[in-house]
Amino acid sequence: MNTKAIVKGLQAYTTCDVADALLKLKVPHGGFLAGLTMWSPTRQEGPTKAIGPAYTVRYVRKSYENEPKPSGHYIDSIPSGAVVFISAPPRMINACYGGLMSTRAKYLGAVGTVIDGRLRDLQEHRDLEYPVFARDVGTTAPQEVVRVSEINAPVRLNSEDQEAVINPGDILIADINGVVCIPQSLAEKTLDLIQSQVEADEKVAADLKTGRSVADAMKEHRANVKQP
Repeated sequence: MNTKAIVKGLQAYTTCDVADALLKLKVPHGGFLAGLTMWSPTRQEGPTKAIGPAYTVRYVRKSYENEPKPSGHYIDSIPSGAVVFISAPPRMINACYGGLMSTRAKYLGAVGTVIDGRLRDLQEHRDLEYPVFARDVGTTAPQEVVRVSEINAPVRLNSEDQEAVINPGDILIADINGVVCIPQSLAEKTLDLIQSQVEADEKVAADLKTGRSVADAMKEHRANVKQP
């Protein structure tokens, strides 16, 4: 199954559905990337969903002279359908992504941006109705302290709580619950597992509304859930 078909298939599901499937596939934390939440088009509200292959951008401190220096601006080479993943150095005060970047990304067909760091120009992103997920907001542009070092290379999540790497082409899904990264090699298996577990949970929910116990409902309906 190609990437477009997988992305289309995932549209019906939430990040929680995907994380449940990834847990069965032994992906740590079900692929959840902690600390990244929705800021645009609204703050943690509504049905916004961004799903697509990761297009990664890594920022480094300006003092790191030995790091690569790509030519051109990363924003001009975003593939249509991609989710842009911006990696900023830990504990960075400056923002690393602003309204002009979303303007260009949306024009090129990107479906959303995830920022492992701060964003700025929040109202501009919202006016564009462009999905943006980030750690926090700020006011100051990045060039004072950082520069882009790598484009479409593996990046590590800046977290003291977990070890996670986002590779170019991994499928990112982001919604009101957070951001989940599906390893490219497991994307088809993940989609294959989701439907039966979602159907089982819908049946459990229906039973609970009639007064049935959780234990009994789960025992009946989850017994036949597809396994890896």
